[in-house]
Amino acid sequence: MSKKTIILAIESSCDDTAAAILEDKKILSNVVANQEIHQQYGGVVPELASRAHQQNIIPVVDTAIKKAKIRKQDIDAIAFTKGPGLLGSLLVGSSFAKSFAMGMDIPLIAVNHMQAHILAHFIDKGKQLPSFPFLCLTVSGGHTQIVKIDSPSKMQVIGTTLDDAAGEAFDKSAKILGFSYPGGPLIDKYAKGGNIHAFTFGKPKIKDLDFSFSGLKTSILYTIQAGIKENPNFIAENKEDLCASIQHAIVIILIDKLTKAIKQTGITQIAIAGGVSANSYLRNQLKVLAKKENYKLFIPKFEYCTDNAAMIAIAGYYKYLDKDFANQTETPSARLLF
Repeated sequence: MSKKTIILAIESSCDDTAAAILEDKKILSNVVANQEIHQQYGGVVPELASRAHQQNIIPVVDTAIKKAKIRKQDIDAIAFTKGPGLLGSLLVGSSFAKSFAMGMDIPLIAVNHMQAHILAHFIDKGKQLPSFPFLCLTVSGGHTQIVKIDSPSKMQVIGTTLDDAAGEAFDKSAKILGFSYPGGPLIDKYAKGGNIHAFTFGKPKIKDLDFSFSGLKTSILYTIQAGIKENPNFIAENKEDLCASIQHAIVIILIDKLTKAIKQTGITQIAIAGGVSANSYLRNQLKVLAKKENYKLFIPKFEYCTDNAAMIAIAGYYKYLDKDFANQTETPSARLLF
């Protein structure tokens, strides 16, 4: 029997310090330390994030190894997030990974954060996996993309945001409504009791498969400002309807572009990935679309939607099989592209 490959993965692209242990395609542990300090500022403060990573990374890695019930000597390689993300945060993770790789004399693997979100679908969890090729709608706070995936190492972005991301549209709208950070999940929560047609916002007219959310954010802001001018209690009295209408407006933009991509490519296997893929309305609308058009839909577990190290581990595993290793001169990139 051949030895199974064990990989330690580090994720530190934003404000979550995460470590995971993978044995072939099975996750043995997946540990995440959140940074609550950012809530009081209404968003992530890069300097505070990097400091928190420095405090958290050793305890998180130690916990991941212990939960996996392995020894550090059993680890065959270490994977880390090279980017995109906050540079200070990325530096903490990459520096730890390089030091660990050098100390243990094992290969170092640099992983693209957005590709890892997509490959999270291939973590062995006893369910049907996508077959190639498939389309993935990758939606997070910093990115909105439609990606054509031909293999774990061959991906092509066929649509991307020209300005703001869908996740940012959720968070900025939540901030306008006076919600705490992160506001996206709160919009999802309150929208469940609201009317999606109560308010209408401007819809961007962008050609091809690209996205734009800056105009929508402005339309939402102006609508709320006008409402408050007429009624100081406008937000409180219309909270659920506002949330439902905002969420509907964002999700419909995503669904329309994905539908267009399916028609253009002829690919009827679709998946979602990234933090916003945890949104219940987006999930439900995709299920409706898939059932109506007989598409195959793949939705990740909630634990693999937001930033985590398990997705870095599976991406690292495929790179390990290809012997696609990094060296000690590897540097993180805040704006790393596919």
